Amino acid sequence: MTTTPAFAPEPTVVVDRVSKWFGQKVAVSDLSCSFGPGLTGLLGPNGAGKTTLLRVIAGLLRPSDGSISLLGADPRRNPSIYRSVGLVPEEDAVYGFLTARQFVRYATRLSGEGTANVDDAIHAVDLDDAADRPLSGFSKGMRQRAKVAAALVTDPDVLLLDEPLNGTDPMQRAKLIASFRTLAEERTVIVSSHVLAEVERMADRVLAVVDGKLAAAGDVAAIRHAMSDIPYRVRVESEAPRRIAGPLMASDEVTSVSVSGSVLHIETTDLGSLGTIVPRVARDIDVRVTGFEPEDESLESVFRYLVRRR
Repeated sequence: MTTTPAFAPEPTVVVDRVSKWFGQKVAVSDLSCSFGPGLTGLLGPNGAGKTTLLRVIAGLLRPSDGSISLLGADPRRNPSIYRSVGLVPEEDAVYGFLTARQFVRYATRLSGEGTANVDDAIHAVDLDDAADRPLSGFSKGMRQRAKVAAALVTDPDVLLLDEPLNGTDPMQRAKLIASFRTLAEERTVIVSSHVLAEVERMADRVLAVVDGKLAAAGDVAAIRHAMSDIPYRVRVESEAPRRIAGPLMASDEVTSVSVSGSVLHIETTDLGSLGTIVPRVARDIDVRVTGFEPEDESLESVFRYLVRRR
């Protein structure tokens, strides 16, 4: 297997020149990559083709061109492979009249794994105390965890999570992220999301998809470093932002400055130098700076760049 950032060294899932179209709409276009043990983030804006790709990997959709190898087999030709795959769809499709325990047990019946340990799956997502409550009374984050438990109950080797952080509050996201990182210690986990900051917290490896094509691959730092021509965006809060803006614009490291209320939005080619320049300017003109924070030292800037290039 080719050893580039798009390909895992010990792949469990191989996507080989896959395309998928629906009539005139191309959802995935000639995409090649692979996934191995651990957690990989599949990132891109809404409509990028992430959901379609996950459904092709899971065998729910047949690729229009190319091929999928899932644990060494084509899932469309070897249905037994489904026992080793868990899929958590983006849709909030749960039976509200069932309790979480009943919902997870139902998943074992559908899979034919009648001996699966329902209690272990519920415990893995920290739903023990709510397991016998109806899903209709669950919060969005709790329903997400119930869906993960239902996918996990058969102990799959590959776990596919489609936008699992949607609609969750910060505390729920933190719990789900912790759960996903733990689950990835023993299996292949692929998380699809446009919630870039959260995925950066849990995924060491990232595949970025734009317009159905693989746009970038690698760890977050490597992707950001490789695109060094993207200016960094920084938010600076001050009691007199307009007084600071002029001297900053005179700096070679600053490419643009805009002011909104008490906030300056600065673009710079050198984040480290800016961290030295701002306090020096503030001291020289006797203005207090109350906040300095990178706005997009994340994959958000990468996506803006990738979309702009196309």
